[in-house]
Amino acid sequence: MTIVSDQHIPFLVEAVQTHWPNVRIIPMKSEEIDAEAVREADVLVVRTRTLVNESLLAGSRVRLVCTATIGFDHIDTVYCEKNGIRWMSCPGCNAQAVCDYIEEAINESKVESRKSKVIGVVGVGHVGSLVAKMAEKKGYTVLLNDSPKQIGVSLDSIAKKCDIITFHVPLDATTYHLCDEAFLAKCQPHALIINAARGGVVDEQALLQSGHPFILDTWENEPNINPLVLQKAQLASMHIAGYSIEGKRNATQMCLNTIAETFQLPSIPTISVPESHGDTAPGWLARITEKLKKGDFETLRKNYALR
Repeated sequence: MTIVSDQHIPFLVEAVQTHWPNVRIIPMKSEEIDAEAVREADVLVVRTRTLVNESLLAGSRVRLVCTATIGFDHIDTVYCEKNGIRWMSCPGCNAQAVCDYIEEAINESKVESRKSKVIGVVGVGHVGSLVAKMAEKKGYTVLLNDSPKQIGVSLDSIAKKCDIITFHVPLDATTYHLCDEAFLAKCQPHALIINAARGGVVDEQALLQSGHPFILDTWENEPNINPLVLQKAQLASMHIAGYSIEGKRNATQMCLNTIAETFQLPSIPTISVPESHGDTAPGWLARITEKLKKGDFETLRKNYALR
């Protein structure tokens, strides 16, 4: 069997070659993964940069699509299911890394310096739950909102009462521009908006016009982000909130487990990971912000040293 994978998924190639010697794995740049490249593949392992839809998969022998990410809005799940193609994502794989990012964002923000004490967490899944616990330990009053799960208070209450509002929802028809002009108009003028979920959750034009301070890790139209939004951001990063060695290992392991189960291959032991050499010293998000405001989003993202 053959696996085509994004070459930026850590530990994957080594694990396959070590434990499944009869499996062929072809790592490729995300921009090289096209219909011709996947035609003879049985498994496709991607990140958010690859759009997995009929144009990519039609005529191929792909039977399993794995995305080594929490989000899966880049996968046409309806097409996959209609055509007998199994797909999977990795919920929770990097939840702690994103929570650590939010804590650093709060620590470095100007809002934190005023000792604001009410934080709103929109989306109470793997990440949101950890963020809520972290904020409580820091002494914040935490308001939760998760409408599908019927958890917490209304979005109106979040807007009106919170000094910091952080979004941790998937991107779908119900959450697209969840933070829009109407929502922002209800917020306190000083309220800090943080988005480390998915780019489309926040209406960036409305955010600019609102005058609210904001911190963004995820952006509309990545990697071609709006330079004005970038320059106005209090802190900014290139969709790397979840980029920790542990998070990446967890995602790769989850993909490998699903491949083994689907194709009845030997299970692969837990991947061991090297010590991180990424920047985790206080102020690391400000240093990323400085680099991003002067550099190229995608180049910096691809060359980011895992925390």
